[in-house]
Amino acid sequence: MGPAERAGYVVAGLVLAAAAARPRPNPVLTALALGAGAYLAWRGAQGNCPAKAALVRQGLLRA
Repeated sequence: MGPAERAGYVVAGLVLAAAAARPRPNPVLTALALGAGAYLAWRGAQGNCPAKAALVRQGLLRA
C-alpha cells in the first residue's frame, strides 16, 4: 500500500472507532464497529491489506 492508501485506512479506522465509542442502544453493533475501526487503523499502520494482496494475486487488481 502507498502512503495515501495507508493514511486513508488509518483515518477511516479511527473515525469508525470514534463513532463506535459513543453510547448506542445496541452494544453488539457498537462492539463490531469498534473492532472494525481498530482493525482498519491497524492495517493502515502496518501497511498490509490481505484483501488487496489476494486480488493482486488473482490478477483482478494491479499493484
